[in-house]
Amino acid sequence: MPLTADRKKALRTLGHNLKPVVTVAGKGLTEGVMEELNRALEDHELIKVKLMVADRELRHQMIGELCEKSGAELVQEIGKIALIYRVAQKPDPRLSNLLR
Repeated sequence: MPLTADRKKALRTLGHNLKPVVTVAGKGLTEGVMEELNRALEDHELIKVKLMVADRELRHQMIGELCEKSGAELVQEIGKIALIYRVAQKPDPRLSNLLR
């Protein structure tokens, strides 16, 4: 289900002070990156991903592919940072960025 504008605004507010927990570098979306991304989304629900790719179009494609493979929704993309969201199966209040 796509995020509404109001929900995206609320998630952007929560994500403002977050630090990137996953970094995608020159090798792209490897299996290890995807595993770490899925673990982080399951733990935190709302995360920032840093893409160390210089080409803007390639970076935008990678974000789309990353969201598609992980089942996450893109909340915001600014420069080399993407804020993404996916509902956790069993949210942990100690780790979730939404339940704190």
